[in-house]
Amino acid sequence: MSFSSLGLIEPLLRAVAEQGYTSPSPIQEKAIPAVLSGRDLMAAAQTGTGKTAGFTLPLLQRLMGPDGASRKRVGANRVRALVLTPTRELAMQVAESVATYGKFLPLRHTVVFGGVGINPQMMALRKGVDVLVACPGRLLDLHAQNAVRFDELEVLVLDEADRMLDMGFIHDIRRILRLLPTKRQNLLFSATFAEEIRELATSLLQEPLSIEVAPRNTTAERIEQLVHPVDKANKPALLCHLIKSHDWKQVLVFTRTKHIANRLAEKLEREGIRAAAIHGNKSQGARTSALSGFKSGEIRVLVATDIAARGLDIDKLPQVINFELPNVAEDYVHRIGRTGRAGADGHAISLVAADEGKLLRGIEKLIKQDIERQVVAGFEPDTQTLQAIERGIGQPARKGQEGGDAGRAARPRSQQKPRSGAAAPKSGEGKPASAKRSPRPAAKSGNGKGRSATADGRPQQSQTKQHANQSVRPHGNR
Repeated sequence: MSFSSLGLIEPLLRAVAEQGYTSPSPIQEKAIPAVLSGRDLMAAAQTGTGKTAGFTLPLLQRLMGPDGASRKRVGANRVRALVLTPTRELAMQVAESVATYGKFLPLRHTVVFGGVGINPQMMALRKGVDVLVACPGRLLDLHAQNAVRFDELEVLVLDEADRMLDMGFIHDIRRILRLLPTKRQNLLFSATFAEEIRELATSLLQEPLSIEVAPRNTTAERIEQLVHPVDKANKPALLCHLIKSHDWKQVLVFTRTKHIANRLAEKLEREGIRAAAIHGNKSQGARTSALSGFKSGEIRVLVATDIAARGLDIDKLPQVINFELPNVAEDYVHRIGRTGRAGADGHAISLVAADEGKLLRGIEKLIKQDIERQVVAGFEPDTQTLQAIERGIGQPARKGQEGGDAGRAARPRSQQKPRSGAAAPKSGEGKPASAKRSPRPAAKSGNGKGRSATADGRPQQSQTKQHANQSVRPHGNR
Protein backbone atom coordinates (compact mmCIF):
# COMPACT_ATOMS: atom_id res chain seq x y z
CA MET A 1 0.00 0.00 0.00
CA SER A 2 1.19 3.54 -0.77
CA PHE A 3 0.43 6.84 0.95
CA SER A 4 -1.44 8.02 -2.14
CA SER A 5 -3.94 5.16 -1.73
CA LEU A 6 -4.92 6.63 1.66
CA GLY A 7 -6.45 9.70 0.04
CA LEU A 8 -3.80 12.24 0.99
CA ILE A 9 -3.48 15.40 -1.09
CA GLU A 10 -0.47 16.09 -3.32
CA PRO A 11 1.35 18.62 -1.05
CA LEU A 12 1.33 16.07 1.79
CA LEU A 13 2.46 13.25 -0.50
CA ARG A 14 5.33 15.45 -1.71
CA ALA A 15 6.40 16.17 1.88
CA VAL A 16 6.23 12.47 2.79
CA ALA A 17 8.31 11.55 -0.29
CA GLU A 18 10.95 14.12 0.69
CA GLN A 19 11.38 12.23 3.95
CA GLY A 20 12.03 8.99 2.05
CA TYR A 21 8.86 7.18 3.15
CA THR A 22 7.19 5.03 0.51
CA SER A 23 4.57 3.02 2.37
CA PRO A 24 2.58 3.69 5.55
CA SER A 25 3.10 1.81 8.80
CA PRO A 26 0.20 -0.30 10.12
CA ILE A 27 -1.00 2.44 12.48
CA GLN A 28 -0.83 5.02 9.68
CA GLU A 29 -2.64 2.72 7.28
CA LYS A 30 -5.58 2.43 9.67
CA ALA A 31 -5.56 5.84 11.36
CA ILE A 32 -5.20 8.20 8.39
CA PRO A 33 -8.47 7.21 6.64
CA ALA A 34 -10.26 7.22 10.02
CA VAL A 35 -9.14 10.76 10.84
CA LEU A 36 -9.97 11.97 7.33
CA SER A 37 -13.50 10.62 7.76
CA GLY A 38 -14.04 13.03 10.65
CA ARG A 39 -14.72 10.28 13.20
CA ASP A 40 -13.45 10.35 16.76
CA LEU A 41 -10.57 7.93 17.16
CA MET A 42 -8.82 5.98 19.91
CA ALA A 43 -5.60 4.49 18.58
CA ALA A 44 -2.80 2.50 20.24
CA ALA A 45 0.42 1.15 18.79
CA GLN A 46 3.96 0.35 19.87
CA THR A 47 6.22 3.33 20.30
CA GLY A 48 8.29 4.06 17.20
CA THR A 49 5.66 2.90 14.71
CA GLY A 50 4.67 6.29 13.30
CA LYS A 51 1.77 7.41 15.49
CA THR A 52 2.69 11.09 15.12
CA ALA A 53 2.42 11.03 11.33
CA GLY A 54 -0.71 8.94 11.79
CA PHE A 55 -2.56 11.97 13.11
CA THR A 56 -0.46 14.86 11.74
CA LEU A 57 -0.97 14.05 8.04
CA PRO A 58 -4.77 13.74 8.08
CA LEU A 59 -5.08 16.63 10.55
CA LEU A 60 -3.28 18.97 8.16
CA GLN A 61 -5.46 17.80 5.28
CA ARG A 62 -8.68 18.40 7.21
CA LEU A 63 -7.56 21.94 8.01
CA MET A 64 -7.18 22.60 4.28
CA GLY A 65 -10.91 22.13 3.69
CA PRO A 66 -13.03 19.55 1.83
CA ASP A 67 -11.26 20.14 -1.47
CA GLY A 68 -7.81 20.03 0.12
CA ALA A 69 -6.91 23.32 -1.51
CA SER A 70 -8.44 26.02 0.68
CA ARG A 71 -7.78 27.31 4.18
CA LYS A 72 -10.27 28.85 6.55
CA ARG A 73 -9.16 32.16 8.01
CA VAL A 74 -8.32 31.87 11.72
CA GLY A 75 -9.03 34.71 14.12
CA ALA A 76 -6.57 36.48 16.41
CA ASN A 77 -5.47 34.35 19.35
CA ARG A 78 -7.61 31.50 18.03
CA VAL A 79 -6.56 27.94 17.18
CA ARG A 80 -8.21 25.43 14.86
CA ALA A 81 -6.45 22.27 16.06
CA LEU A 82 -4.94 21.59 19.49
CA VAL A 83 -2.43 18.82 20.19
CA LEU A 84 -1.78 18.18 23.89
CA THR A 85 1.43 16.40 24.93
CA PRO A 86 2.87 15.55 28.37
CA THR A 87 6.48 16.75 27.91
CA ARG A 88 8.44 19.49 26.17
CA GLU A 89 10.48 17.01 24.17
CA LEU A 90 7.37 15.36 22.77
CA ALA A 91 5.77 18.74 22.07
CA MET A 92 8.82 19.79 20.06
CA GLN A 93 8.81 16.47 18.19
CA VAL A 94 5.15 16.86 17.22
CA ALA A 95 5.69 20.48 16.19
CA GLU A 96 8.62 19.37 14.03
CA SER A 97 6.37 16.81 12.33
CA VAL A 98 3.73 19.46 11.68
CA ALA A 99 6.39 21.69 10.10
CA THR A 100 7.84 18.82 8.05
CA TYR A 101 4.59 17.46 6.64
CA GLY A 102 2.95 20.87 6.29
CA LYS A 103 5.92 22.30 4.40
CA PHE A 104 3.91 22.87 1.21
CA LEU A 105 0.69 24.03 2.88
CA PRO A 106 -0.26 27.62 3.89
CA LEU A 107 -0.92 26.64 7.51
CA ARG A 108 0.46 28.33 10.60
CA HIS A 109 1.52 26.43 13.69
CA THR A 110 3.35 27.03 16.95
CA VAL A 111 4.36 25.13 20.08
CA VAL A 112 4.06 26.25 23.70
CA PHE A 113 5.42 24.78 26.95
CA GLY A 114 6.71 26.00 30.29
CA GLY A 115 10.26 26.56 31.47
CA VAL A 116 10.80 29.31 28.88
CA GLY A 117 9.54 32.86 28.50
CA ILE A 118 5.83 33.22 27.89
CA ASN A 119 5.93 36.52 25.95
CA PRO A 120 7.27 35.09 22.66
CA GLN A 121 4.56 32.43 22.81
CA MET A 122 1.90 35.09 23.33
CA MET A 123 3.25 36.99 20.33
CA ALA A 124 3.13 33.86 18.16
CA LEU A 125 -0.54 33.36 19.02
CA ARG A 126 -1.67 36.91 18.26
CA LYS A 127 -2.36 36.29 14.56
CA GLY A 128 -4.01 32.96 15.29
CA VAL A 129 -2.63 29.54 14.37
CA ASP A 130 -4.04 26.54 12.58
CA VAL A 131 -2.20 23.99 14.76
CA LEU A 132 -1.16 24.58 18.36
CA VAL A 133 1.02 21.96 20.07
CA ALA A 134 0.98 22.49 23.81
CA CYS A 135 1.76 21.11 27.24
CA PRO A 136 -1.27 21.49 29.55
CA GLY A 137 0.21 23.75 32.23
CA ARG A 138 1.50 26.45 29.89
CA LEU A 139 -1.70 26.27 27.81
CA LEU A 140 -3.78 27.12 30.88
CA ASP A 141 -1.37 29.95 31.74
CA LEU A 142 -1.84 31.39 28.25
CA HIS A 143 -5.60 31.07 28.44
CA ALA A 144 -5.65 32.82 31.81
CA GLN A 145 -3.89 35.77 30.15
CA ASN A 146 -6.36 35.79 27.23
CA ALA A 147 -3.55 34.85 24.85
CA VAL A 148 -5.42 31.87 23.42
CA ARG A 149 -9.10 31.17 22.80
CA PHE A 150 -10.81 28.02 21.65
CA ASP A 151 -14.12 29.09 20.10
CA GLU A 152 -12.83 28.20 16.60
CA LEU A 153 -11.35 24.84 17.61
CA GLU A 154 -12.18 21.98 15.25
CA VAL A 155 -9.90 19.12 16.35
CA LEU A 156 -8.41 18.01 19.69
CA VAL A 157 -5.56 15.49 19.85
CA LEU A 158 -4.31 13.89 23.08
CA ASP A 159 -0.89 12.42 22.34
CA GLU A 160 0.57 9.85 24.76
CA ALA A 161 -2.65 9.94 26.72
CA ASP A 162 -1.52 7.31 29.21
CA ARG A 163 1.58 9.34 30.06
CA MET A 164 -0.67 12.35 30.60
CA LEU A 165 -2.60 10.47 33.25
CA ASP A 166 0.51 8.97 34.83
CA MET A 167 2.07 12.42 35.22
CA GLY A 168 -1.03 13.73 36.96
CA PHE A 169 -2.41 15.88 34.14
CA ILE A 170 -5.93 14.49 34.34
CA HIS A 171 -7.23 17.52 36.29
CA ASP A 172 -5.71 19.97 33.81
CA ILE A 173 -7.06 17.97 30.88
CA ARG A 174 -10.54 18.14 32.34
CA ARG A 175 -10.16 21.90 32.87
CA ILE A 176 -9.08 22.32 29.26
CA LEU A 177 -11.96 20.19 27.98
CA ARG A 178 -14.43 22.49 29.72
CA LEU A 179 -13.00 25.41 27.70
CA LEU A 180 -13.45 23.75 24.31
CA PRO A 181 -16.48 23.79 22.01
CA THR A 182 -18.54 20.63 22.27
CA LYS A 183 -18.64 20.14 18.50
CA ARG A 184 -15.18 18.95 17.56
CA GLN A 185 -13.24 15.87 16.44
CA ASN A 186 -11.34 14.09 19.22
CA LEU A 187 -8.29 11.87 18.68
CA LEU A 188 -6.46 9.85 21.36
CA PHE A 189 -3.10 8.38 20.37
CA SER A 190 -0.80 6.45 22.69
CA ALA A 191 1.63 3.59 22.97
CA THR A 192 -0.64 2.07 25.62
CA PHE A 193 -4.03 2.78 27.11
CA ALA A 194 -4.39 2.38 30.87
CA GLU A 195 -7.86 1.56 32.13
CA GLU A 196 -8.20 5.10 33.49
CA ILE A 197 -7.54 6.48 30.01
CA ARG A 198 -10.19 4.19 28.57
CA GLU A 199 -12.60 5.61 31.11
CA LEU A 200 -11.65 9.13 30.03
CA ALA A 201 -12.15 8.15 26.39
CA THR A 202 -15.65 6.94 27.18
CA SER A 203 -16.63 10.39 28.41
CA LEU A 204 -14.61 12.31 25.80
CA LEU A 205 -15.17 10.48 22.52
CA GLN A 206 -18.37 10.23 20.52
CA GLU A 207 -18.90 6.80 18.92
CA PRO A 208 -15.14 6.44 18.36
CA LEU A 209 -13.29 4.08 16.11
CA SER A 210 -10.82 1.96 18.08
CA ILE A 211 -7.50 0.88 16.57
CA GLU A 212 -4.84 -1.31 18.19
CA VAL A 213 -2.15 -2.60 15.87
CA ALA A 214 -0.11 -4.41 18.54
CA PRO A 215 -0.76 -5.92 21.97
CA ARG A 216 -0.43 -3.53 24.87
CA ASN A 217 2.99 -3.30 26.54
CA THR A 218 4.82 -5.24 23.85
CA THR A 219 8.24 -4.39 22.45
CA ALA A 220 9.03 -4.04 18.76
CA GLU A 221 10.17 -7.29 17.16
CA ARG A 222 13.21 -5.62 15.58
CA ILE A 223 14.65 -4.65 18.98
CA GLU A 224 17.21 -7.18 20.20
CA GLN A 225 17.20 -7.22 24.00
CA LEU A 226 19.97 -8.36 26.31
CA VAL A 227 20.77 -8.35 30.04
CA HIS A 228 24.32 -8.06 31.37
CA PRO A 229 24.38 -9.21 35.03
CA VAL A 230 26.96 -7.11 36.86
CA ASP A 231 27.86 -6.02 40.37
CA LYS A 232 26.48 -2.56 41.00
CA ALA A 233 29.86 -0.97 41.66
CA ASN A 234 31.13 -2.16 38.25
CA LYS A 235 28.33 -0.68 36.17
CA PRO A 236 30.15 2.54 35.13
CA ALA A 237 33.28 0.63 34.10
CA LEU A 238 31.21 -1.93 32.16
CA LEU A 239 29.37 0.82 30.31
CA CYS A 240 32.65 2.47 29.30
CA HIS A 241 34.01 -0.92 28.21
CA LEU A 242 30.98 -1.65 26.02
CA ILE A 243 31.08 1.75 24.33
CA LYS A 244 34.80 1.60 23.62
CA SER A 245 35.10 -2.08 22.69
CA HIS A 246 32.18 -1.92 20.22
CA ASP A 247 33.06 1.60 19.07
CA TRP A 248 29.48 2.78 19.51
CA LYS A 249 29.00 6.26 18.09
CA GLN A 250 25.51 7.03 19.36
CA VAL A 251 24.21 5.63 22.65
CA LEU A 252 21.18 6.66 24.70
CA VAL A 253 21.62 5.69 28.37
CA PHE A 254 18.82 5.72 30.94
CA THR A 255 19.18 6.24 34.70
CA ARG A 256 16.55 6.59 37.40
CA THR A 257 17.71 9.85 38.91
CA LYS A 258 19.08 13.22 37.89
CA HIS A 259 22.00 12.81 40.30
CA ILE A 260 23.12 9.51 38.75
CA ALA A 261 22.67 10.95 35.24
CA ASN A 262 25.00 13.85 36.04
CA ARG A 263 27.61 11.66 37.73
CA LEU A 264 27.57 9.12 34.90
CA ALA A 265 27.97 11.79 32.21
CA GLU A 266 30.93 13.22 34.12
CA LYS A 267 32.46 9.73 34.46
CA LEU A 268 32.15 9.13 30.70
CA GLU A 269 33.76 12.49 29.97
CA ARG A 270 36.72 11.62 32.21
CA GLU A 271 37.09 8.39 30.22
CA GLY A 272 37.33 10.35 26.97
CA ILE A 273 33.76 9.67 25.85
CA ARG A 274 31.86 12.81 24.91
CA ALA A 275 28.63 12.75 26.92
CA ALA A 276 25.83 15.00 28.17
CA ALA A 277 22.99 14.57 30.66
CA ILE A 278 19.37 15.53 30.03
CA HIS A 279 16.77 15.65 32.81
CA GLY A 280 14.19 17.80 34.54
CA ASN A 281 16.64 20.09 36.35
CA LYS A 282 18.32 21.13 33.09
CA SER A 283 17.18 24.38 31.53
CA GLN A 284 15.30 24.16 28.25
CA GLY A 285 18.32 25.62 26.46
CA ALA A 286 20.64 22.99 27.92
CA ARG A 287 18.23 20.17 27.05
CA THR A 288 17.82 21.42 23.48
CA SER A 289 21.58 21.84 23.06
CA ALA A 290 22.34 18.36 24.41
CA LEU A 291 19.75 16.73 22.17
CA SER A 292 20.96 18.65 19.12
CA GLY A 293 24.56 17.65 19.80
CA PHE A 294 23.53 14.02 20.22
CA LYS A 295 21.60 13.99 16.95
CA SER A 296 24.49 15.60 15.05
CA GLY A 297 27.06 13.15 16.46
CA GLU A 298 29.01 15.79 18.38
CA ILE A 299 27.87 14.10 21.60
CA ARG A 300 28.43 10.35 21.66
CA VAL A 301 26.38 9.42 24.74
CA LEU A 302 23.20 11.05 25.98
CA VAL A 303 22.42 10.13 29.59
CA ALA A 304 18.74 10.66 30.34
CA THR A 305 16.12 10.13 32.99
CA ASP A 306 12.65 9.00 32.00
CA ILE A 307 11.79 12.51 30.91
CA ALA A 308 13.22 11.28 27.58
CA ALA A 309 11.54 7.88 27.47
CA ARG A 310 8.83 9.32 25.27
CA GLY A 311 9.30 12.28 22.99
CA LEU A 312 12.83 11.58 21.74
CA ASP A 313 12.75 10.74 18.05
CA ILE A 314 16.28 10.07 16.84
CA ASP A 315 16.59 8.66 13.36
CA LYS A 316 18.06 5.14 13.34
CA LEU A 317 19.28 5.28 16.95
CA PRO A 318 21.26 2.02 17.25
CA GLN A 319 21.80 1.55 21.00
CA VAL A 320 19.74 2.07 24.13
CA ILE A 321 21.29 1.15 27.49
CA ASN A 322 19.42 0.80 30.76
CA PHE A 323 22.15 1.73 33.24
CA GLU A 324 19.44 1.21 35.84
CA LEU A 325 16.12 -0.55 35.36
CA PRO A 326 13.04 1.63 35.81
CA ASN A 327 10.87 1.21 38.89
CA VAL A 328 7.77 1.05 36.66
CA ALA A 329 7.90 -1.86 34.20
CA GLU A 330 5.95 -0.03 31.49
CA ASP A 331 8.71 2.57 31.31
CA TYR A 332 11.09 -0.13 30.08
CA VAL A 333 8.94 -0.51 26.95
CA HIS A 334 9.07 3.21 26.27
CA ARG A 335 12.78 3.51 26.98
CA ILE A 336 13.85 0.82 24.54
CA GLY A 337 11.26 2.08 22.05
CA ARG A 338 13.71 4.90 21.27
CA THR A 339 15.62 2.35 19.13
CA GLY A 340 14.27 0.08 16.40
CA ARG A 341 12.02 2.86 15.06
CA ALA A 342 10.46 3.13 11.61
CA GLY A 343 11.42 -0.43 10.66
CA ALA A 344 15.11 -0.13 11.60
CA ASP A 345 16.95 -2.69 13.73
CA GLY A 346 17.58 -1.74 17.33
CA HIS A 347 19.55 -3.02 20.30
CA ALA A 348 18.66 -2.65 23.94
CA ILE A 349 20.98 -3.63 26.81
CA SER A 350 20.20 -3.58 30.52
CA LEU A 351 22.95 -3.59 33.15
CA VAL A 352 21.32 -5.46 36.01
CA ALA A 353 22.64 -5.67 39.57
CA ALA A 354 21.53 -7.87 42.47
CA ASP A 355 19.02 -5.34 43.82
CA GLU A 356 17.21 -5.17 40.47
CA GLY A 357 16.17 -8.81 40.17
CA LYS A 358 12.59 -8.05 41.16
CA LEU A 359 12.36 -5.21 38.65
CA LEU A 360 13.69 -7.47 35.89
CA ARG A 361 11.16 -10.14 36.76
CA GLY A 362 8.38 -7.53 36.53
CA ILE A 363 9.56 -6.35 33.12
CA GLU A 364 9.70 -9.88 31.73
CA LYS A 365 6.24 -10.59 33.07
CA LEU A 366 4.92 -7.43 31.42
CA ILE A 367 6.43 -8.08 27.98
CA LYS A 368 5.73 -11.82 28.26
CA GLN A 369 9.23 -12.93 27.34
CA ASP A 370 12.52 -13.83 29.00
CA ILE A 371 15.47 -11.60 28.15
CA GLU A 372 18.76 -13.37 27.39
CA ARG A 373 21.53 -13.01 29.98
CA GLN A 374 25.18 -12.56 29.03
CA VAL A 375 28.05 -12.06 31.44
CA VAL A 376 30.78 -9.83 30.02
CA ALA A 377 34.28 -11.26 30.38
CA GLY A 378 36.20 -9.28 32.99
CA PHE A 379 33.03 -8.04 34.65
CA GLU A 380 31.72 -11.30 36.08
CA PRO A 381 29.36 -10.67 39.04
CA ASP A 382 29.60 -12.68 42.21
CA THR A 383 27.42 -15.72 42.74
CA GLN A 384 25.03 -13.91 45.04
CA THR A 385 24.33 -11.31 42.36
CA LEU A 386 23.52 -13.98 39.80
CA GLN A 387 21.28 -15.82 42.22
CA ALA A 388 19.42 -12.65 43.20
CA ILE A 389 18.79 -11.77 39.55
CA GLU A 390 17.57 -15.25 38.64
CA ARG A 391 15.35 -15.53 41.71
CA GLY A 392 13.83 -12.12 41.00
CA ILE A 393 14.55 -10.68 44.41
CA GLY A 394 15.86 -7.36 45.63
CA GLN A 395 14.52 -3.85 45.28
CA PRO A 396 16.67 -0.77 44.60
CA ALA A 397 16.82 2.02 47.13
CA ARG A 398 14.28 4.68 46.42
CA LYS A 399 15.92 7.76 47.85
CA GLY A 400 16.75 10.59 45.50
CA GLN A 401 14.29 9.67 42.76
CA GLU A 402 13.84 12.38 40.16
CA GLY A 403 11.23 14.84 41.29
CA GLY A 404 10.44 13.27 44.66
CA ASP A 405 8.70 10.29 46.21
CA ALA A 406 9.78 7.17 44.32
CA GLY A 407 7.89 4.86 46.60
CA ARG A 408 4.63 6.34 45.38
CA ALA A 409 5.73 6.24 41.74
CA ALA A 410 6.59 2.56 41.95
CA ARG A 411 2.90 1.75 42.40
CA PRO A 412 0.17 2.43 39.85
CA ARG A 413 -1.23 5.89 40.42
CA SER A 414 -4.67 4.49 41.11
CA GLN A 415 -3.25 2.62 44.10
CA GLN A 416 -1.38 5.55 45.61
CA LYS A 417 -2.68 7.06 48.81
CA PRO A 418 -2.65 10.83 49.11
CA ARG A 419 -0.27 12.37 51.56
CA SER A 420 -0.99 15.33 53.70
CA GLY A 421 1.15 18.42 53.67
CA ALA A 422 2.68 17.91 50.22
CA ALA A 423 3.86 21.16 48.73
CA ALA A 424 2.47 22.16 45.36
CA PRO A 425 5.05 22.57 42.60
CA LYS A 426 6.03 25.86 41.10
CA SER A 427 4.79 26.95 37.69
CA GLY A 428 6.53 25.43 34.72
CA GLU A 429 6.02 22.66 32.23
CA GLY A 430 5.97 19.01 32.95
CA LYS A 431 3.63 19.32 35.90
CA PRO A 432 -0.10 19.93 35.98
CA ALA A 433 -1.05 23.59 36.16
CA SER A 434 -3.86 22.59 38.46
CA ALA A 435 -1.24 21.79 41.08
CA LYS A 436 -0.31 25.44 41.36
CA ARG A 437 -3.82 26.76 40.98
CA SER A 438 -5.44 24.61 43.63
CA PRO A 439 -4.79 24.47 47.37
CA ARG A 440 -5.08 20.69 47.40
CA PRO A 441 -1.87 18.73 47.96
CA ALA A 442 0.11 18.02 44.83
CA ALA A 443 -0.04 14.31 45.57
CA LYS A 444 -3.73 14.25 44.67
CA SER A 445 -2.93 15.26 41.10
CA GLY A 446 -0.20 12.69 40.87
CA ASN A 447 2.79 14.79 41.80
CA GLY A 448 5.34 14.22 44.52
CA LYS A 449 6.38 17.05 46.72
CA GLY A 450 9.13 19.53 46.04
CA ARG A 451 9.31 19.13 42.25
CA SER A 452 11.31 21.73 40.42
CA ALA A 453 9.67 23.94 37.82
CA THR A 454 11.47 22.10 35.05
CA ALA A 455 10.82 18.54 36.14
CA ASP A 456 8.50 16.43 34.01
CA GLY A 457 6.18 15.85 36.93
CA ARG A 458 6.95 12.20 37.53
CA PRO A 459 9.55 10.58 39.78
CA GLN A 460 12.26 9.24 37.57
CA GLN A 461 13.30 5.66 37.42
CA SER A 462 16.18 4.97 36.10
CA GLN A 463 19.95 -2.29 25.54
CA THR A 464 22.40 -5.33 21.35
CA LYS A 465 23.81 -8.31 20.54
CA GLN A 466 27.13 -7.40 19.15
CA HIS A 467 28.76 -8.57 22.34
CA ALA A 468 30.86 -11.68 22.24
CA ASN A 469 30.80 -12.66 25.85
CA GLN A 470 30.29 -15.57 28.18
CA SER A 471 26.62 -16.62 28.38
CA VAL A 472 24.75 -17.42 31.53
CA ARG A 473 22.34 -20.33 31.39
CA PRO A 474 18.89 -19.25 30.14
CA HIS A 475 16.54 -18.85 33.02
CA GLY A 476 13.71 -20.99 31.70
CA ASN A 477 10.08 -21.05 32.70
CA ARG A 478 8.91 -19.77 36.02
